[in-house]
Amino acid sequence: MDAVLLGIVILQVFTSVLSFDNGAPASSCVDMMPEHKGVKPQPNPAPYSIHPSNTTFQTGKPITVVIEGPDYRGVLLEARSGSNPKAIGTWQTPPINTKFLACSGNQQSAITHANTNIKNNSTVYTWIPPDTVQNIVFIATIAQDRTVFWVKVMSSASSGAGGTSLDVHNSAERIVTLLLMLSVVLLANVQFLLA
Repeated sequence: MDAVLLGIVILQVFTSVLSFDNGAPASSCVDMMPEHKGVKPQPNPAPYSIHPSNTTFQTGKPITVVIEGPDYRGVLLEARSGSNPKAIGTWQTPPINTKFLACSGNQQSAITHANTNIKNNSTVYTWIPPDTVQNIVFIATIAQDRTVFWVKVMSSASSGAGGTSLDVHNSAERIVTLLLMLSVVLLANVQFLLA
């Protein structure tokens, strides 16, 4: 009986370690909580900050993201719009030692660790904005190891800079307005000369 109990305990510990080694489970997409049994997030402020390459974004134009701070082993990184808990956008090829995590029905909407190898300030993630949002934040759970992690570390907000079609529309409006004004001035000058 003792051997069976010992076997169950070893299997449970081994399973917990494996779930951390292979990345966050899809069940962590919304609350971003790792499934590290019996371990709670750190209560103190995180020693990490998330830095996107731009504070504005445009549909389809990549933004790079870096997590600055001490070396880390585990990560779950998403982009979200406002208080909506759904991961949005698409991440490009994950950096070494990381992989995609399917959240919100999108196979490339989140990035997680693929192993417990060290990630650091030189690990660069690349995100492609969708065409349906105006404001986003990058949000992450970052783990130094299995028992030391911070949940929902956030970047400052980034805002949409407008899409290409909007820019083309505004440019066309300016050109038409300029042409109309030119026509009115020319017509006034012609009438003045004929009078």
